[in-house]
Amino acid sequence: MINLLKKYEQLISYAIFGVLTTIVNIVSFWFFENIINWNYFWSNNIAWLLSVLFALFTNKTFVFKSKYTTLVAFIKEAIAFFGARIASLVIDDLIMFVGISLLHFSSLPVKIVDQFVVIAMNYVLSKIIFKSDPLKGKKDVQEIKNGE
Repeated sequence: MINLLKKYEQLISYAIFGVLTTIVNIVSFWFFENIINWNYFWSNNIAWLLSVLFALFTNKTFVFKSKYTTLVAFIKEAIAFFGARIASLVIDDLIMFVGISLLHFSSLPVKIVDQFVVIAMNYVLSKIIFKSDPLKGKKDVQEIKNGE
C-alpha cells in the first residue's frame, strides 16, 4: 500500500489540491457575489484569479515540489502557469460553447465532461511547468564543460 501511495503521490497530491482549489474558487465567487455584491462576471474573474494563485503555490510547493528558488525562475514559472491556466480557460469556454450552443446538449453533462478535460489539461501543463529537478539536463552540460 505504501509503495502505491509513493508511486502515485504526485497524482494524489494534485487531486487533493485540485479539490481545495475548486473550494477556493467557489467560496471566493460566493463571497464576492453575495457579501461584496459584485456582479457574477467580476466575482467569477476574481475567484478565478484567487484560485489560480492558490493552485500556483500549492502545485509548486506540494505537488510538483519545484526546486526553483530565484525570483526570476519563480516569475517564469508563474507566467507559464498563468498562461497554461488561461489556455485551459479558453478550452473550457470552447467545450461549453460547442457542447451547449452547437450540439444543444444539456449544460450539466457538458460541464462535467469539460471539467475532466480541463483538469487533465491543467495537470499535464503543470507537470511541464514545474520540473521536479531544476538541474536536470544541466548535469550533462556541466560534464561536457569539465571534459567528463
